[in-house]
Amino acid sequence: MIKSREDLDAIKQSCHSLVTRSSGLSAGAAIIPIPGVDIGSDVAILMRLIPQINEKFGLSPEQIESLDSESKLFVMTAISNTGSKLAGKYITKKLIVTVLNKMGIKVAAKGVTKFVPLIGNVVAGSISFTAMKVMGNRHIEDCYQIALEALEKERLAHEIVIEPEPESEPATNSPQS
Repeated sequence: MIKSREDLDAIKQSCHSLVTRSSGLSAGAAIIPIPGVDIGSDVAILMRLIPQINEKFGLSPEQIESLDSESKLFVMTAISNTGSKLAGKYITKKLIVTVLNKMGIKVAAKGVTKFVPLIGNVVAGSISFTAMKVMGNRHIEDCYQIALEALEKERLAHEIVIEPEPESEPATNSPQS
């Protein structure tokens, strides 16, 4: 469980490192001049990367399921509000392919560049690295916002509210006749 903003920031930094490594792997696969290898490797990389990010932020389906009803509802609402397609979900090949298809221009450009000798492979690697980095970092930001909202809700729920004591009416000494 994330206890503080500092913990959350450390998780974010750790996830950025994971995304950078995964982006490098994606670029390496894109350089291989065999059509289809890069897309297949991107799917495999994302099938591993996205659940790792979800888990680090406490947003895997199992972690969400273990929450009490009120917290679960809050987290699911926060996920919905961010528009995240990947947070809190079981990651399937079909889901990853759908997300990659939404990045169709980059994927198509990456495929076309493979037919340009030598330079094409370098360009395909660059496009692949950038696309993976953008997609991973966008998911990190979504998860960060969701976890930050949950952390803030938790902080407010445990915050002690001290209300001022009501002012009492001053006793009046009225003369009795």
